[in-house]
Amino acid sequence: MTTLPPQPLSPLDGRYRAAVAPLADFLSEAGLNRARVEVEVEWLIALTDRSLFGTQPLGESDKDKLRLLYLDFGQSEIDWLAEKEAVTRHDVKAVEYLVRDRLSTLGLDAIAELTHFACTSEDVNSASYALTVKRAVTEVWLPQLESVIAALKALAIEHRDAAMLARTHGQPATPTTMGKELAVFVWRLERVARQIRSTEFLAKFSGATGTWSAHLSADPQVDWPLVAREFIEGLGIGFTPVTTQIESHDWQVELYDRVRHAGGILHNLATDVWTYISLGYFSQIPVAGATGSSTMPHKINPIRFENAEANLEISGGLLSTLASTLVTSRLQRDLTDSTTQRNIGVAFGHSLLALDNLRRGLGEISLAQGVLDADLEGNWEVLAEAIQTVVRAEVTAGRSHISDPYALLKDLTRGRRIGAEDLAEFVRGLDIGDAAKERLLALTPATYTGLASELVDLI
Repeated sequence: MTTLPPQPLSPLDGRYRAAVAPLADFLSEAGLNRARVEVEVEWLIALTDRSLFGTQPLGESDKDKLRLLYLDFGQSEIDWLAEKEAVTRHDVKAVEYLVRDRLSTLGLDAIAELTHFACTSEDVNSASYALTVKRAVTEVWLPQLESVIAALKALAIEHRDAAMLARTHGQPATPTTMGKELAVFVWRLERVARQIRSTEFLAKFSGATGTWSAHLSADPQVDWPLVAREFIEGLGIGFTPVTTQIESHDWQVELYDRVRHAGGILHNLATDVWTYISLGYFSQIPVAGATGSSTMPHKINPIRFENAEANLEISGGLLSTLASTLVTSRLQRDLTDSTTQRNIGVAFGHSLLALDNLRRGLGEISLAQGVLDADLEGNWEVLAEAIQTVVRAEVTAGRSHISDPYALLKDLTRGRRIGAEDLAEFVRGLDIGDAAKERLLALTPATYTGLASELVDLI
């Protein structure tokens, strides 16, 4: 058997590449290295702006040229770093050498020794991960989540008044509306989305064990914690002042738990919509040229929701591992987080793929109101709740002498199918006031939806 040409091992870099490609700008190895170059360059500029160690602030032209090192970061830099890392066996050191090399090219050798000045690798890494994860979440992942919420909200509003039989424990239950049931997911997802938007993306910049020891050795007169804070906050991220060698990753744990939580809600959505399709409540809109089954031409399989379900499970497992692993680092530093964090993109990739499937799937379903109506018409026994509740109110008001309203309705309806006439006859014979009888006789399963429609207005 011949060996295949080089192939992507992960489906995210193969079959599903198009759906997740925007994440690669930030959460790939190249995206991380670009951010590392950005941090190194901005640290150089920050140090010279303060005229430390006899330097002078760089001119705007030189700053612009320096910033092009990350703004124009591309294949040549990727290749250069790969070759250098093969020698250094250290990724951040390779980035330092790249910046030094480019400084020489730009005629800025005089400040070369300030490259990576007083930094441990984790100073650069913590800032770089905060930048890349923040950008991936805010520029790619959150907009896709918001597009799913928007599609869901539109369906909820469209089907605000679409009465349907509810199913608790899989059994016929008090009717609701399809709009209200979809609105529940909108409400849940918007709450978690707000929490994710409020994430603090944090970094440290305090040296080998978080003490600024090297910085003070170089110049004890400088307020290094202030310099570090202003530098990190100037990058658009938050600052953690008390750390070991690493930033403690608690913000990442919080974020990944919240994204996993959102994924759990989305998984619930996928399985519910799948079930509604199975019940015939939603029909699927055929896609021209698509094949539903290799042998059964009539089928349109709910693959969007099945794919979303599977990818959310994979993403949730990875996010859970990230959260449980990153919360711990032995003593002042161990290297487990290095390997773990390289899978951030994989976790978000499967989540993004699920969001893409859900967004597409929600646009390919149509409510089958006739099926909902037939289901309601076949389950008049769900009005037993209304009847026994009205009877209780009548007993309390002194207009009825029925001793056990619940048992009365249980005997009538439990395990039995009854129709409109059966129920009407039963209501007419009840010992309750005329006004109460009229309200009950006017009820149908389709009108017994309470405030379901109004609840949709809350979203």
